[in-house]
Amino acid sequence: MKNIIKKLAELLFACSLIICVSFEIANADKSGVIKIPTHNWSSQLVGATIVGELMKMVGEKVEYIPMDSQKVYQSMADGDIDIVHEIWEIVFGASYERAKANGGIEEISTHDAIGRDGWWYPEYVEKVCPGMPDWKFLAECSEKFARVDSNGKGVFFGLRDIKKHNTERVEALKMNFVVKNLESPNAIWDKLDKAVNTKKPIVIFNWSPNFIGAKYKGKFVEFPKYNTKCTTDPLWGINPNALYDCENPSIGYIKIAVNADFKKNHPKGYKVIKQLNFSTKEIDKMANYVDTEKLEVIAAAQKWLEDHKEKWRKWIE
Repeated sequence: MKNIIKKLAELLFACSLIICVSFEIANADKSGVIKIPTHNWSSQLVGATIVGELMKMVGEKVEYIPMDSQKVYQSMADGDIDIVHEIWEIVFGASYERAKANGGIEEISTHDAIGRDGWWYPEYVEKVCPGMPDWKFLAECSEKFARVDSNGKGVFFGLRDIKKHNTERVEALKMNFVVKNLESPNAIWDKLDKAVNTKKPIVIFNWSPNFIGAKYKGKFVEFPKYNTKCTTDPLWGINPNALYDCENPSIGYIKIAVNADFKKNHPKGYKVIKQLNFSTKEIDKMANYVDTEKLEVIAAAQKWLEDHKEKWRKWIE
């Protein structure tokens, strides 16, 4: 009887070993494909495709996976995603840093590109409002930015779904402006296009990198520098009776990170990603190919690769 039990135990152990080996092989097969997330903005979609094409050039296999742009960092830590190549501090910094702190992520580098958002105007505006981008000169010529329904006040066009305390800033800095929040970025771009065509002064919410940077020359308004006390202590800043008398925390890194096992699972791809680096203008172009030139994402990626051969060839040598 003891011999029978022993044989059964040995058989069960052998079966479990086969199951474990099979499981490891399945995971190994899965890790043989680089999983790249796709989000809902043009530069990320084109950039992700560029990264994928570069990976294919060195012999890696690639899969694109639609992914929530906040949850993607934990997915990368868990191994469901391998690379996130466009991590904006001003939008996703908290989600990324939280996932990284829990382990499972290797931070690769920071792009030369810098993320920024805020009040932005096309360059020709400086001819009718000298002294800009300093906010004080914008405030002095507010009537130049008035519209028929703004009662003589300048109009800032913002986005309804992006809360940036613009109304509070206008009041705290005593600017003769009203904030009109539009429903979508496309509504802002429509206002901008019409203003540019007639050289009408306009100031809008914008961000960079973005296709607007490739389409039009312009600048961000420079408000008093951000400080955490600006949002908590009325006595801080130029208005002792108000909060938000400063800029938003509107400038931040754009980083690249990978799953912690990426180097082990994808050594060829790892060598490429260690060299990857985009400038602000290069990311502007990625978006502009889609948003202005109306190319499909894959065609936009191929055009970017064609236009920047001297740069990326060094990455795959």
